[in-house]
Amino acid sequence: MVPMRTVTAVAHRGDPYRVRENTLPSLRSALERGADAVEVDVRLTRDRVPVLLHDATLDRLWKHDRPLSALSADEVRGLTEGGVPTLAEALEQTGDARIMVDLPGADTRTVRTVVGVIADCGAAERVYYCAGAGTMLKVRAADPAAEIALTWTTLAPPRPALLAAIGPRWLNYRFPLVTPDLTARVHRDGLLVSAWTPDTKRSMRRLIAAGADSLTTNRVDVLAGLRGA
Repeated sequence: MVPMRTVTAVAHRGDPYRVRENTLPSLRSALERGADAVEVDVRLTRDRVPVLLHDATLDRLWKHDRPLSALSADEVRGLTEGGVPTLAEALEQTGDARIMVDLPGADTRTVRTVVGVIADCGAAERVYYCAGAGTMLKVRAADPAAEIALTWTTLAPPRPALLAAIGPRWLNYRFPLVTPDLTARVHRDGLLVSAWTPDTKRSMRRLIAAGADSLTTNRVDVLAGLRGA
C-alpha cells in the first residue's frame, strides 16, 4: 500500500452532500469535518455586492429563475431567506480558515470589487484564487501579491510567458488528468498541483500517490479520514 502523504483538503463549495452549497452552514460543516480550506464561488449582485453563488441564476438552488445580476443584495436576501451569504459574511464566519475563491465569468470590474472586499475584511493573507488564465490575469493586475491557483484543463503545459504574467503558486487540474508524470513536471517547475473534484476513496488515493498537493472534493470528511488513517 502506498503511504498517505500530507495533502491539503479543500471543501468544494462547503459540504454540499449534507448542506446546501455556498451557504454559511455548509462552510461551517466542512471545517468541522476536517477541511483545511473551503472553495467558494463568488458573483456580484446588481448593486455590486459579492455573494456566494456558483450559477448565474437562483434557479437550481433556490427555485427562483432570476439572474443574480438583475437582483440587489437585499432582494437576494429576501428571496433566499438569507441563505445566500455575502462574501464579507463568509469571511467573517470562517475565522482564520483558508478560502479558495472561484470567480466564474468575472470581468475586470468584478475582480477588482472582490479583491477590494477581501482586502477591506483583512483576509488577503488567507484567501487564494482559482479560475482560468483570463480571470487570473485580472486578479494579478488587481493584487500583485495574490496567491493564485491557475485552472488548467489540458495536459500541455502553460506557456512560460503566461506563467510569468500570472505568477501562480498552483496549477489546478481536473482530477482525471493528474498522473505521476504530470506532478513531477509541475514540481520541477516550482509549482504545486491541485486537483478537482475527486469524491471516491479510490480516486483520492490515486491522486495522493501521484503526488497531488491539494484535493478539492465534495466529500472532505472522506479525504480527512484517509489522511488520518
